[in-house]
Amino acid sequence: MSRLPVIVAQGGVSPAGRTSGFHGYRRLVIDALSTQDRQRTLQSLSALTGASPETPDDTLLSRSLIRRLDNSQFDRDALYYHHPATVTGDSVMVMAERGLPDRLPENWEITKKEAGQVYVKVKGQQRVMMPACRPSVVNAAGQLPSGFQPESLYQSRHHPRSLAMTVFGASDAIGSSGLDWSDLKRRLSPDEIAVYAGSAMSQLDYNGNGGMLQARLLGKRVTSKQCPLGFAEMSADFINAYILGSLGATGTSMGACATLLYNLEQGVADICRGKRRLVVVGNSEAPITPEIMEGYSMMGALASDEALRKLDNLSSDDPLDLRKACRPFGNNCGFTIAESAQYFVLMDDQLAMECGAEILGAVGDVFIHADGYKKSISAPGAGNYLTVARAAALGRAIAGEEALRQRSFLQAHGTGTPQNRVTESHIMDQVARAFGINSWPLSAVKSYVGHSLGAAAGDQIMSALGIWRYGLIPGIQTIEALADDVHADSLNILMAHQHIDKAAMDLGLINAKGFGGNNATALMLSPQLTEKMLRAKHGRRAIAQWQKTREGVAEQQASYERHAQDGTATPVYQFGVKVLDDIHLSMTSSQIRVPGYGKPLDLDVENPFWQF
Repeated sequence: MSRLPVIVAQGGVSPAGRTSGFHGYRRLVIDALSTQDRQRTLQSLSALTGASPETPDDTLLSRSLIRRLDNSQFDRDALYYHHPATVTGDSVMVMAERGLPDRLPENWEITKKEAGQVYVKVKGQQRVMMPACRPSVVNAAGQLPSGFQPESLYQSRHHPRSLAMTVFGASDAIGSSGLDWSDLKRRLSPDEIAVYAGSAMSQLDYNGNGGMLQARLLGKRVTSKQCPLGFAEMSADFINAYILGSLGATGTSMGACATLLYNLEQGVADICRGKRRLVVVGNSEAPITPEIMEGYSMMGALASDEALRKLDNLSSDDPLDLRKACRPFGNNCGFTIAESAQYFVLMDDQLAMECGAEILGAVGDVFIHADGYKKSISAPGAGNYLTVARAAALGRAIAGEEALRQRSFLQAHGTGTPQNRVTESHIMDQVARAFGINSWPLSAVKSYVGHSLGAAAGDQIMSALGIWRYGLIPGIQTIEALADDVHADSLNILMAHQHIDKAAMDLGLINAKGFGGNNATALMLSPQLTEKMLRAKHGRRAIAQWQKTREGVAEQQASYERHAQDGTATPVYQFGVKVLDDIHLSMTSSQIRVPGYGKPLDLDVENPFWQF
């Protein structure tokens, strides 16, 4: 009998705030919420950022979503580089102290310092590498809410920012599930658990690969941690080693900006085949560094201040609203880079019901296709037509023709670039026509939180799960009209929040496109449809037992939420705790028993190739 991958928990942090408790989603639609829901989300932002109780609501809201770069994390006034220069002299030079070489050449003599200026006497002629700077052409990004520093919540020991976000995000997912991890392990064997998580661009700040590459150029020493902590799959490694203590399958499957869906596909496939029963899937991305932003700027991919001014017919003196920098499917000029960490706990349907887990929805499947031959490695191609069409076809097969046509919605990749608005809208429009869909609702969450690269699909899934909870599809509020070259004959590209009957919206498609031809589309099933399927498979008696068990889990979820809301919840970080080695294992020729797991790892296997 087939197994259904059920989503039982979500957690993490993005520019919209904490993911669990639907706070990140509610921040997107806060202008359409009830007073009670609005206050809960403001309280979440306050606890997350350490704001005082007197902080005005408008200030709390302005600390999140896309905004002007925060100088505490990124020096927006200057990008530094080195250039060769010949200094000739017996003359006295005057320069800013920050403009000195990191290591003074021989025969340079500092004679005086005052008011940030340095007087240097140079003897002879010398070739040196002189620091220089230029202003950043991009000043907007989707940063985590101002004041939130994940590395300060545990003993981070110089962890790269993305890994500190992993510790917070994965802990948030596990804590918000309300499930006892020790009890779960007693139900499973080590090989029935998996963690698929990573970072598409690895860890490129100074504590990771960035520092490993920069250190010698800056006259500093490479540390012993920068190389290993910079690996792209280190997010999964941290979850296994310091949060879950899992001995199961692990790793990450990378696909540029579709990376989270690549990891989701691996987890879904494992559950459907019966290889795993519990999988943690996610990604953490912290790409707001001068080097990464410079790289995307040189590609012409980011929305620069100058390009935004031209779009809005503004002079250099006019104020620029950087919160509207990302404009999917409107007149736009590039995407807005962002950071985010999103994690999801999936179980097979049987385990979810046994544990009394909350059912947030389910994943029908994830479809992945390359683009084939390409003219430019960064240009979009044909593969995304295949992924979207296959996801729609599976939705039709599961829920029926009417459900696909009348009760489904799209979460577009929607980067905010001129190329994406044409190509992705054409894909969606063509698929809608092929399946007889007349007005397919389409939303693009990047207009709120920016583009978090490998974690971006996690932001979209966070939004989709919120839609099913609150019945509100977030509109693209950064645009006033669609661009003339957008294809939308069969689409309803929302520019305002749309209220829906959440019980009558069965399907959601999550689309992702990545440089190099990495295309993925996930079909998600609503919690209502999921429960209907579980009732048909397991019967009413099993559903009644699940609901009874669910009561205790719900109490634990409420307890976690209270602690998170008052700022007393702390991430799980078990460094050096319960470390296992060979003396703890009990091994025979037929099985291996591992402490903490209720079922042994089976070694009494049959030959899978007996027919050869």
